[in-house]
Amino acid sequence: MKKQNIPKKILYWYDNNKRELPWRKYTSKKQKKYFTLVSEIMLQQTQVKTVIPYFNNFILKIPNLKSLSKVKDQKLLKCWEGLGYYSRARNLKKTAIKIIDVFNGNLPSNEDDLKSLPGIGEYTAGAIMAIAYNKKVIPLDGNVERVLKRVFNLKKVNEISKENLHKKKSFFGETNRSSDYVQAIMEIGALICKPSTPLCYQCPISENCKSFKKKDFEVISINKFNKKKFFEVNIFQNNYKKYFLLENQKFNFLKGMPIFPMNEISKVKFGKHVGKKINIKMSNMDMKIAIKNVKNYPLKKNGFLIGSNELSNWTLPSFTKKILNTVKKT
Repeated sequence: MKKQNIPKKILYWYDNNKRELPWRKYTSKKQKKYFTLVSEIMLQQTQVKTVIPYFNNFILKIPNLKSLSKVKDQKLLKCWEGLGYYSRARNLKKTAIKIIDVFNGNLPSNEDDLKSLPGIGEYTAGAIMAIAYNKKVIPLDGNVERVLKRVFNLKKVNEISKENLHKKKSFFGETNRSSDYVQAIMEIGALICKPSTPLCYQCPISENCKSFKKKDFEVISINKFNKKKFFEVNIFQNNYKKYFLLENQKFNFLKGMPIFPMNEISKVKFGKHVGKKINIKMSNMDMKIAIKNVKNYPLKKNGFLIGSNELSNWTLPSFTKKILNTVKKT
C-alpha cells in the first residue's frame, strides 16, 4: 500500500465503522464547536463510554456557551457529579465566560488563543482545531500514540518520546477531511489497535505496520510516577446521624469540594493504625487511607453537617462517596 493511500484507507474504514457518538450529532457549525469543546474537556483522562451519559445530560441542561457562562456552580457541578476531576467543570465555565468576553462568543481556531483558555493545553487545542475547524492537525492522544508505536514497532525510550512520536505523525499524511481523519485515527486506536488484543486483520493499515509483520504487539509505555501517600480521615457523626464535612482548601486535589477532615501521615503511622483502611487511586496519586472515628469535630468556617437523607442534594466527589460507603459498612 502506498503512503499516499493511507488517508483514503483510514477514512473508508471510518465511514463504514465509526461509532455513533452524541458529540458527532450536531445540527450546525456553531453547535459542532460547542459539542467539541464540551466533549474534549470531558474526555480528558476519562473513557468514552463513561462520558456519553454525562455529555447527553450536560447538553440537555446546558445547551450552549451562553448558558454555560451563566450557569450556577451548584447546577454545573451537579451535572458533573461522578465524572471526577471537577476542576474541568469550573474551567469549562471560565472558558465560556472568556470566549464571550474576549473572543466575541466565538471559540478560537488557533493554538495560542485556545491555550489561553482555562483547562486547555496542547492536546485539547489540537483536537479542537482539527475536529471543530477541519485544520490539518493530528493531536497526540493515547490512541494515536499506540497506533504509531505499533506501525513503527517502537520499543526504546527515545523512540517513544513525545518529540519522536510527533515526528512520526507524518506517516498519516494529509487530507481535506481533517476533522473526520483525526477522529478516524483515534477510532482505529480505540476499536482496532487495542492495548492488549489488537484486531489486526480488521485494520486498514496493517500492511504498513511493522508490529503486524513481526507479530510483536507489545506496546511500551513510559510509566508515570504515581506517588503513594498515606492519610488519616476523621469521621464525626452527631446524634442526628449527620456527618461533618469540609470544603477542601487544604489539598490541591478536589479543590473546593466536600471532603472529610483528613491529614497526611507517615507510612509507619499508617501501618500501626487500627481503623478500617481503604485504597483510592487518583490520576497521579495512590492514596492509602486509614479511617478514624472521632467524638468531637473542629469548629471551622468551611465545615458543615450533612445527613444521609440529604446526600442527593449535594455534589459529592467519588472520593468522598467511597469513604462514606466504607464508613456505612463498618
